[in-house]
Amino acid sequence: MARELILGIESSCDDTAAAVVDEDGNVLSSVIVSQASIHSFYGGVYPELASRAHVDKVIPAISLALEEAGVSHSDLRSIGVTRGPGLIGSLMVGVDTARALGEGWGVPVLGINHLRGHLRSADLNERRVEYPATILLVSGGHTFLAYMRSPRDVRLVGSTRDDSVGEAYDKVARMLGEGYPGGPIVDRLAKEGTAVFNLPRPMLREGLDFSFSGLKTAVRNLVAVRPEARKEDVSASFVDACMEVLTVKAAKALESHPSRCLVVVGGVAASPQLRESAQLLCESRGVSLSLPPLKWSTDNAAMIALAAWDYVHAGAAPGLAPVASLSIESF
Repeated sequence: MARELILGIESSCDDTAAAVVDEDGNVLSSVIVSQASIHSFYGGVYPELASRAHVDKVIPAISLALEEAGVSHSDLRSIGVTRGPGLIGSLMVGVDTARALGEGWGVPVLGINHLRGHLRSADLNERRVEYPATILLVSGGHTFLAYMRSPRDVRLVGSTRDDSVGEAYDKVARMLGEGYPGGPIVDRLAKEGTAVFNLPRPMLREGLDFSFSGLKTAVRNLVAVRPEARKEDVSASFVDACMEVLTVKAAKALESHPSRCLVVVGGVAASPQLRESAQLLCESRGVSLSLPPLKWSTDNAAMIALAAWDYVHAGAAPGLAPVASLSIESF
């Protein structure tokens, strides 16, 4: 009996992606077309250019994903496409493409919550998550804590009140005269420096919410007052502050929401410093750590396809209207 397959399409921000995934989370193909070279000049994502690039790349990415998987549209159970959150123009490209293909191929189309995709990224190709689980999602657009009893039962317990940690990384990289995306650059510089500057840890002792705006401002002030400061030391001090905030908040969440594991997902989950800090935290608390492989940490369509299987199993028929702001609690 042939495996049932889902085609995932992801275009929420600046990567155009398509993938084919089976019901067990096995990835038959994954295609990601980066726009980093387009946006590096601006030090961040330029929304109009992002949506234009998606228009050019989405059909070739889908065709390549089907070709690499060795399947055709007749083998698909469904198409799962990101409907939000994200840049509205970018989302529209993916949704409109999925809708047109679904109608032409006679395949149902499911609108998928991008954040639910990140939650499921840790189970791609191998089941890693144990329930109940505490989730730390850290990316360029989002930073929050959630409690997950099952792939379909997710409750938000803390979120950022301003900037995401990934956004702060990108802006600090820009302050230091470095490129985009800033996360890998700042982490690399931090490895070569020493945390000699005492930067603030915003809201460290206040509940489960985050705030990174003040930390970002403190780095800007430091660079202005101490232009001679080594980029490596500034980066190390910034990363040290971020890691303390993230791990302290995650520890609080584990205390208030007993879990079998801590799941760290999102683009910043690729940070070696965060992976090391999370591992030490879990060892001290006696819980397992669930991390997606590095290739599944950043935006990809395989996670969208796996999340689509949860919708299929639940018999859910979510709308396809793109939504720029969508809560993790929205299924």
